[in-house]
Parts: sequence; C-alpha cells; structure tokens
Amino acid sequence: MNNTIQYKGYIGSVEFSEDDDFFYGKVMGIRSLISYKGENAKELLDDFHDAIDDYLETCKAEGKEPETAFKGSFNVRLSPDLHEKIFVYAVSHQMSMNKYIEDVLKNSPAAREIV
Repeated sequence: MNNTIQYKGYIGSVEFSEDDDFFYGKVMGIRSLISYKGENAKELLDDFHDAIDDYLETCKAEGKEPETAFKGSFNVRLSPDLHEKIFVYAVSHQMSMNKYIEDVLKNSPAAREIV
C-alpha cells in the first residue's frame, strides 16, 4: 500500500484513524498546513485535491507565491573527511561538488528504482 498521494506537484500523507474510522493526511515538505480527510479513499482524494486547489486560489488572491517542496536544493551534512575527499575528487575531475553528488545520486540503486 502506498501511503502518499500526489496532485499538482504536492505530496500528501495518507493515514487512517481506527478510533475515528476515517482517513486523513497533510501535505508534506512545506511549512503551510494543508490537511484533508475522508471516510474512504475517494473522499480522501477529493478533499486532498480541493485543499490544494483552495491553497493555490488563496495564494493567488493574496498575491503570494505558493510554497513548493522541491526547489532543487537541500543541505547534506558530511564528516569533514568525506567532504574533503569529495571536493578533491570533484576538482580533479573538473566538476563541481554538486555535479558529482547529483551524478552519484542519479546512478544509485534507489534512483533507478524510483525512475
């Protein structure tokens, strides 16, 4: 079972409350709280889509740029020793550290599994 849903570039969680007998979730990766719920999968998806559409309409009406979860950058903490090794390797191969790390990630088993 997949526990995420996607719509218009936003990814939401899917949870189930046994006590309350409904599905619920929230959009992940942004600071704004966008939540949704439903008594079944269709209601959950419909409420998720409505919540995203409402968020985008509100941002437009207020002249705000909607938040996006994936801007193409994220911070990675490394040990100083590994940081140095990656830097030396990248420089010696005439590439930036970003390019080297992107190439490594693109060729990782996880990336091949996802794509």
